[in-house]
Amino acid sequence: MESLIIEPGVKTPFISFVAESGMLEMKGRSIPENSVEFYRPMFEWLDLYSKTPAAKTELRVQLEYFNTSSSKCLLDIFRKLAQINASSKSAVTVKWFYEEQDEDMKEAGEDYQTLVTIPFSFEKM
Repeated sequence: MESLIIEPGVKTPFISFVAESGMLEMKGRSIPENSVEFYRPMFEWLDLYSKTPAAKTELRVQLEYFNTSSSKCLLDIFRKLAQINASSKSAVTVKWFYEEQDEDMKEAGEDYQTLVTIPFSFEKM
């Protein structure tokens, strides 16, 4: 399966989803004009990945800011990962990075953690 790499833009984050290693990464700002359109390749990639995931899957989220429409797309990604985790095909974890002084970003991660059944860890940057 091919990796999904999306270079960052002014309003979009860097995306690196590597099937072989199970390492998924999102980094930067997520304020695209059309969030659903921007995140569509990630949804499609995860649908394919879910058929033959790596033994361990880790999503590293290092967003400095995301808008409301991106937050819904992030939740959809977490839900897809929760389905992979529930199928026992892969042990899925999320590492949520936040700036030490950015309590809002930490709380956003904690909110997501309450909505899905995958373990989160929180790391200060």
